[in-house]
Amino acid sequence: MSLYPSLEDMQVDKIMQSQNAAISNAVAQQQSAPFHDPPPAYSANPYAQLLPGSVGSSEPENGKKSEFIYPDLADYLGLELSREVIAANMPEYLNRDTRMAAYQPEVSAVVTVNNSNMVAPVSGGSVGLKRGQVTNGIRELILCKGADKKVGLRAQAINKGVFVCVVVKNSPAALAGLRFGDQILQVNGTLVAGYSVDDVHKLLKKSDKNNISLVVRDRPFERAVTLHKDSAGSVGFQFNNGKITAIVKDSSAARNGLLIEHQLLEINGQNVIGMKDKEISQLIAAGGQIITLTVIPTIIYDVMMKKLSTSFIRGKMDHSLPDF
Repeated sequence: MSLYPSLEDMQVDKIMQSQNAAISNAVAQQQSAPFHDPPPAYSANPYAQLLPGSVGSSEPENGKKSEFIYPDLADYLGLELSREVIAANMPEYLNRDTRMAAYQPEVSAVVTVNNSNMVAPVSGGSVGLKRGQVTNGIRELILCKGADKKVGLRAQAINKGVFVCVVVKNSPAALAGLRFGDQILQVNGTLVAGYSVDDVHKLLKKSDKNNISLVVRDRPFERAVTLHKDSAGSVGFQFNNGKITAIVKDSSAARNGLLIEHQLLEINGQNVIGMKDKEISQLIAAGGQIITLTVIPTIIYDVMMKKLSTSFIRGKMDHSLPDF
């Protein structure tokens, strides 16, 4: 079973498979068909039947073929045509078996996303596809404290878990690759399930300046959706204050299952939390033909961001491009 990053990739791959199957069948039928010799060339003697030993027949004596059948196009009419010249200008005249052996079926590009191989004939070259994917895997980060004796993150407690809600730009947390929505599982080996936000902040505050170990699960509440722009440059959704409010019928957003009541978190892997809608629209416009969105249900987003002012988020949040 093949996996695809978008419905468009699946449709293109199926078209390619159908084309390859049709061409392969045609090649097989042509190779299995009996090969018929070409008709004899015109004889230099228009009355060859009057030649000795061939009365009443155009076939030469002893059943030999006419000496005027040209074995190769290069010999026809004395033209100086090498096989290289024929291959470059008239490949259809080359030997049939050579032509069939040269046929190579088209193969869709395969990319590794979330540790799985995905067939991506359209999206395979998209940088955003790789940057924006959500793995839900567990990783360990080693942090240090900055000049302000902080690691540069804020967290929120939800359902007995602790989640990152702010990653401060240019902070140790940002440099280590921490992202909005990461679930903190351990701090220096201490499990933090059921901890309050204050308890987690105290653990970080008591930590040494260097070698602070954070074990996190990659953004369990989030998902990534890859979309393709139409001829007008639209991916087919509307948003207000980063919240998706409408899906255009028959658009790429509709085909790929984008939902309303979800908050935009990243565009091609770049954090857009706290950005103005105009800035987000500019990122989408400049993001290329293929756009990967990272989204989260609005109801969860609102809980994570409560008590945080828009101005604080806009001034503190890391909006740099990930380098992984």
